[in-house]
Amino acid sequence: MTHEVRGNIEIEDRGAVLVARIDGGPLGLFGNDIAERLEALVDRADNDPNIRAVVFTGTHPERFVSHAEVRWLQEGGAKVPSVNVKGASTLARTAKGVNAVGGLKAVLGKTPLWPAVQLERVHQTFLKMNRSGVIFVAALNGSALGLGAEFSWANDLRVMADGDYFIGQPEILLGIMPGGGGTQRLTRLIGTHKSLVAILEGKPFTPAEGLANGAVDDVVPQDQVLERAIELAKHFGSRPKGSVAAIKRSVYFGGSASLEEGLHIERAEFLTTALSKIGQELMLDYMATTEADGELPLYRPGVFDTALQAGTVPGLRNRSNSNKGTVNR
Repeated sequence: MTHEVRGNIEIEDRGAVLVARIDGGPLGLFGNDIAERLEALVDRADNDPNIRAVVFTGTHPERFVSHAEVRWLQEGGAKVPSVNVKGASTLARTAKGVNAVGGLKAVLGKTPLWPAVQLERVHQTFLKMNRSGVIFVAALNGSALGLGAEFSWANDLRVMADGDYFIGQPEILLGIMPGGGGTQRLTRLIGTHKSLVAILEGKPFTPAEGLANGAVDDVVPQDQVLERAIELAKHFGSRPKGSVAAIKRSVYFGGSASLEEGLHIERAEFLTTALSKIGQELMLDYMATTEADGELPLYRPGVFDTALQAGTVPGLRNRSNSNKGTVNR
């Protein structure tokens, strides 16, 4: 008899970067325990101004996250009578409302609605990652299928191990379809037709294929995956957290809206950054530096490289703080 996997996420604090190791048991599965711990971790990182990035990797020696715990999906599905698309849509919308209330597991845990609520919670956690000012990086130390791949698509960046590994959506081969966002996020990453063909066939990508089509951002030897992911996390996490959040929301949500609606989202997010304390400070410093030097800072030799490395444009504030022995980042 198959027993439910008790998953865990082990968190290592590396200052502004958290390294989260996903332990899905000996088979590397993603079940409800992982889902609950992931939600708590995303909330913690999002609410802590000192946490700038989170890097996820797997504890399994050859897998990032194998896929969802099939027993979790099957038993949840068995509780719900067969429904058509309209009925399923109603169920999903009801689950969204119930999930917003929260704290109802004791009441709904044995009802047909509970599996839909659990799926909705996973979706909401991934959406929190997309709205957050934290940079999320998937360090794919091995293969990822199904929900494991969908989890990686929900991250901002993906570094994958080179070797005999794979990543993709094989759900059709089990008579189902992606349910954790695969049809939406993979499509936005690699394009409609490539995504459609891959999901219809159920064939995963090799690391080289993933890199070529944009499903992953870098491929390195397995023993270098984590450090490369941390390097990217530090680099992108050095940017102002409020700006990161605004840009992610504009791209993730505005980029899939109509042009008019997308521009509205961008305008609103721009105003939040332009009126923010750090935005005002950095723009005032840029203008003061321009006046002092007689040249635009970003057009002075070497300044762009320094800004990209530091995460903000250097200016008079840096020179002043440097004289005091400190650097304002």
